[in-house]
Amino acid sequence: MSALLRPIEPDDHAFVLELNERNVEVLSPMDGARLEALLGWAHQAVIIQHDGERAGFVLTFASGADYDSGYYRWFSERFDDFRYLDRVVIDEPYRRLGLGARTYAELEKSLGDVPLLLEVNVDPPNEASLAFHAGRGYVEVSRLGPPGRQVSMMRGPNRSVQTT
Repeated sequence: MSALLRPIEPDDHAFVLELNERNVEVLSPMDGARLEALLGWAHQAVIIQHDGERAGFVLTFASGADYDSGYYRWFSERFDDFRYLDRVVIDEPYRRLGLGARTYAELEKSLGDVPLLLEVNVDPPNEASLAFHAGRGYVEVSRLGPPGRQVSMMRGPNRSVQTT
């Protein structure tokens, strides 16, 4: 079996952009220039592989990055040291094969005591994501946004967290 995660390379950019576009209703839009900026700021920018095929991608950002996401900045104001999971996308043919759980396990293992932070839509609810994260022990630290566009700000499990 080939490695689960590997760095995003220039030959992967078209795949990442196309996969992001097919899932843009739950992600932020991204064009080539935006992808280049995100890759420059990212702590981890990896392709998820299954049997040697590209199955998805992940972008995370470390505390202190110049990333301009409002959610990232919200976490930055409250946590000293963290990794922010901006997006994890698995292509439809590769869903329900355990890749999400394996990807999270790899990410969480690589962090040690640094918390993994993220947001999940709660209004309207992303039921699959909420159930997945609850099952992995993620807890809500706050909710942001108005009705119809509300997200749960979440922290990964069993992390020693220092807040400011």
